[in-house]
Amino acid sequence: MLSRRNIRIKVMQVLYAMSRDKELSLRHAMLLYQNSIRQSFDMYLFNVLQLIRVAEYSKVDYTSKQAKLRPTDEDKAFKAKLGENEMVRSIEENRGFKTLITTHKIAEKLSDDDTRYLYNEYAKTEDYVEFLAQKTETPDDYRNALLNLYKHFNGSEHFNEMVDDRYFSWYDDKSLIVGAMKKTLKALPVTGDFYHEFEPTDETVKEFGEILLKKVTEEDEQILQIIEPALKNWDAERVAVMDMILLKMALCELMTFETIPTKVTLNEYVEISKQYSTDKSKDFINGILDRLMKKLEKEGKIVKEGRGLIDE
Repeated sequence: MLSRRNIRIKVMQVLYAMSRDKELSLRHAMLLYQNSIRQSFDMYLFNVLQLIRVAEYSKVDYTSKQAKLRPTDEDKAFKAKLGENEMVRSIEENRGFKTLITTHKIAEKLSDDDTRYLYNEYAKTEDYVEFLAQKTETPDDYRNALLNLYKHFNGSEHFNEMVDDRYFSWYDDKSLIVGAMKKTLKALPVTGDFYHEFEPTDETVKEFGEILLKKVTEEDEQILQIIEPALKNWDAERVAVMDMILLKMALCELMTFETIPTKVTLNEYVEISKQYSTDKSKDFINGILDRLMKKLEKEGKIVKEGRGLIDE
């Protein structure tokens, strides 16, 4: 589920924390990084469980409507079909999923008040009204109903604030989680370890992220010495902290990871700077990296192989 860009951002954030706290050791920085990785998967589990809980709240709604002294025709016709269907049951009864919810302590982060609020909010939408009005439902109808429910979550201020309160990297990872959720819902009913493809992999987490974090930290002075001449009229101390971190990461990536094309590295850090640094950062970083790449290529310090060839 985690792409290299997600990993770059997490490494960047840890390096920024180290720049603010000089007492933060590499060991503790690595723990911060690993925790942010775990949190991404936890957010996925949280989103799945919250969706299921809201869908199942339709059963509570059904009981409430039937208990009225004077139920309306609409109350009498209501069915808890949002929560009573094979799609929801396939997740709710999945043993592996239930085990993860327990071991990752996800249920503790949900509240009945939030579930009730989100359901009542969704109950007012045209999507839900139209779904309830259907006389018969196909599997696609149930999938679409759950996709519409999750779409409502994405646009709900309450939902976004709720997740952000529990997970500090929600807005960094939101698009990632949304993509994973859509893929999960479109594949309903789930079977087996459906969540496995969304778990962090060693290839991105360890073989890329951990090595990048370790290299930038341990070789900080050597990397700075390479960068400084390319700054020309700029004093290194005057470069924005985030810009310098991105330059160091990019330079380390260029010289360390032989299968990542130079163009990919350059484009990635320019894009990240647009989101996390100043308005002028993208041009600054692009210019410095372009200058450094040409110099290091001539010196033979950037070696690429396979699909990572420089001229690719």
